[in-house]
Parts: sequence; C-alpha cells; structure tokens
Amino acid sequence: MKDNNQPKKYEYLADNPNVKVMPIMLSLIIGAFFAVLNETLLNIALTTLMDEFNITLPTVQWMATGFMLIMGIVIPVSALLLQWFTTRQLFLGTMTIFTIGTAISAIAPTFSVLLVGRLIQAVGTGLLMPIIFNVFLLIFPPHRRGKVMGLIGLVIMFAPAIGPTLSGVIVDYLGWRYLFITVIPFALFSIAFAYKYLINVSEVTKPKIDILSLVFSTIGFGAIVYGFSAAGASEDGFFSPNVYGTIILGVVGVVLFSIRQLKLEEPVMDLRVFKYPMYTHAVLMFLIIIMAMFASEIILPIYMQGPLALAPAAAGLVLLPGSILNGAMSPFMGHLFDKFGPRVLMIPATIVLASTMFMMSRLTVDTALWVVVVGYILLMLSVSAIMMPAETNGLNQLPKRLYPHGTAVMTTLQPVAGAIGVSVFISIMNARQLHFLQNTSTPKDPATINHAMVAGVELVYFIAFAMSVVAVIMAFIVYRATPEEENILSEEK
Repeated sequence: MKDNNQPKKYEYLADNPNVKVMPIMLSLIIGAFFAVLNETLLNIALTTLMDEFNITLPTVQWMATGFMLIMGIVIPVSALLLQWFTTRQLFLGTMTIFTIGTAISAIAPTFSVLLVGRLIQAVGTGLLMPIIFNVFLLIFPPHRRGKVMGLIGLVIMFAPAIGPTLSGVIVDYLGWRYLFITVIPFALFSIAFAYKYLINVSEVTKPKIDILSLVFSTIGFGAIVYGFSAAGASEDGFFSPNVYGTIILGVVGVVLFSIRQLKLEEPVMDLRVFKYPMYTHAVLMFLIIIMAMFASEIILPIYMQGPLALAPAAAGLVLLPGSILNGAMSPFMGHLFDKFGPRVLMIPATIVLASTMFMMSRLTVDTALWVVVVGYILLMLSVSAIMMPAETNGLNQLPKRLYPHGTAVMTTLQPVAGAIGVSVFISIMNARQLHFLQNTSTPKDPATINHAMVAGVELVYFIAFAMSVVAVIMAFIVYRATPEEENILSEEK
C-alpha cells in the first residue's frame, strides 16, 4: 500500500519547489566570474611586471604558461575530487585556494613569490569550472539546461573580454598589485555567500585512487601544455629538442593514461563517455570552435598592430564588441536550444562561421577596419550559437554517474586545445611569412614585411575555414540527445 505521507522525491533539485536554486547558482557564478576574469587580467600588465622585477619576456611569460600548465594538471583529477568531497567542501575549498593565491600575489615582494601565488590561483581556477558544470547538470533537468549553461557561457566569455580593458585602467591608475587586491573582496564575498546558501547536490562515493593514473595524467597533460606553450617562445619553434621532446613525452603519458583508464573498474577519468555519440560529437565541435576562436584572438591583434598599424589599446577595443555580444547572447542561445534543439542553432551558425573564416582569409593590407570589426562580431555570435549548445547537448546524453567524467574531459581539453591552437597557428603564420620574405627582393622593406604578415594571416584563416567546413557537415548530423536513463526507460516501455 502506498504511503501518501512520504515526502515526494525529486530527481532534480530545480523541480523541488522547496529548494531555492537561484542562490546556489549565484554562489557558483560569482566565484566563476572572478576566477575566469583573473585568467586575462594580467595579460596587459606583463610589460609592467618586467620593469618592476627587472626580468625578461620569457621569464614573465611563465605567468601565463605556468597558469595553463597547472590547469592542465589539476583539471583531469576533478572527476575524482567530485566523487570524494561534497559540493560545499569542494567549492569552498577551491575558492579558498584561489583567494590565498590572490593574496600572496598581491603582497609578493619578488617575482618568484608572485609566480607561486599565480600558480596557486591556477589550482583554484582549474577545479572551479568542472565543479560548476557538474552541479548544474545535477540541479537542472535536460530540457532546462540550455539557458542555464548559457549563463555559464556569459561568464566564460564576458569576463575574459573585459579583462584586458579593466586591467589597463587598474594598472594605469592604481598599480599592478590592485589587479589582485580588487579581486580579494569579491572572492571573500563568494565564499561567504556559498557558505550560507550552497547545499550539497552530489553523491560522495569515494572511489579508489589509482596513483599510477595520476602520474600518467600529470606527465601527459602537463607536458603537452608546456611543450606547445614553449614552442611559441622558442626561436626554433617545434624543431627545438626541448619542445618536441616534451610534446612526445606528453603524448606517451596521455596514451598510457588512456589505456589505464579503460582497464580500471573505477577510472580517474572515465573515457567511456566517448561511447555516447552526441558527447563525442560535442567534443569534436568544441575543439573546432576553440581553434577557430584562437585563430582570431591571437592572429587578429597581430594583424591589426602590424599591417593596419593600430595601437595595442585600439586593437583590443576592436575585439571588445564581439566578445561582449558573445557573452550577452549565450543565455538567449541557451533558451533557443531548450526550445528547438541543437540543429536549428548549429546549422545556420556553422554556415556563418565558415563564411566569416573565408572572409577573413581574404584580408589585405588595405582592408577597412569595419570589416575586421564586423567579421569578429559574426565569428563570436556564431560561436555563442554553437559552443555551449553543443556542450550541453553532449552532456545531456550521459548518465548521471558519468557527469563528473564528462565535465572533466571537456574542461581538460580547454587549456590543452588553447596551448596547441596558439602555438600551431603562430608557427603556421611565421612559416608562411618567412617563406614570403625569402622569395622577395626587398625582405627588409616595411611594406614587404606587412604583405608577408598578411600572407601568413590569410593561410591561418584558410585553415580555420577548412575546419569550419567540417563543423558545417557535423551540424547536419546532430540530434537532440536524451539521458541514457531515459533511453533505457523508453526501450522498456
């Protein structure tokens, strides 16, 4: 006999009218915003730090390279941590680590101490996004996730977009230490807010820790991120023994890590997520979009400051409208995804993306600046209609037990794809530029140098165009994914 007095059980917290999900979301989003903002906040201050501590460019670049390196190491173990600690423990611990790193950086008397603080920040930042993705997957049912994941997209894109502009103002008027000092109150507020409102939404299972997997993961992902990052700073590029040796070591480490995960009953990162077709589809789409974005975010400023002769600040402002629109449109695109599914968004968006990449491959030394502005806006709008919907659709197909692993794989790929994208596109551009100069009679003429740079930019964008054509084809085979549990129930009926 059914007991009507038993409290009703809800599969997702968002369906429970007694649970206030908005404070939970705010707790996570506030922390994420300032952690992600911190990634780009220092970019414009590197020259200032070189003067302050009397260090060279390769040394100060460790502020960026080291940050990505640590993220590449800690993100793969996030799936394990999500099963060992409660939501509250992990978020509060992560934000505390981030705040400690920020405080150390703010008072750093030497560059070494500053770098240590920065690396501690990276630990917190690297773990934060997998936590947030996992919590939102557990709180919201699949048909409501698009809009929520769109809010995450707003944070991910808007925070880095305003980072360089905000950094320039702070450094000019307050000094570089205030890049960290101004973040501390907001980080403390996030901790206090989460302490009051954040509740536990995940199940603690405490799986067995496989030490060998952690070793392979650290060596593999860490070496790949470092190797590709070092390629951009090395005069010999990928031909430097330090670079290709490190990359080979990283590839071997990742292969050994992957093989071991498939043999373990309780893997650190369960690669069986790739058995789900829409998840694999989402990962491939994610990689293509990341590469297309880096082709623009890295190459366009070089092009604008070279052939178009813009000042760095002006070049940054040219990219700002596209980045802000991308963030602002993400929740709207998420709402459309919930209502219509992925195909309605992805097919036109990938066509716009491919068209934009082709347009950018026709840039010249005389291209009007408005073309660059419009091109970047179209690029970022198409990205907002592809990336978060693709990720959400892919994660929707996974059963709940694989949520930590699905989010860990995707967030691990971000610094890895970032490091690879930057170094590969820069190397391609430099090689094409060098080839152009070697086949001209006036290699030192400024006009010739500009034409050579444009030739490199054109080649990079043509490759990005080819990749985006693959994305168009993939958009036509995508379908709305449903969780594995729902598929099983449908078959039983």
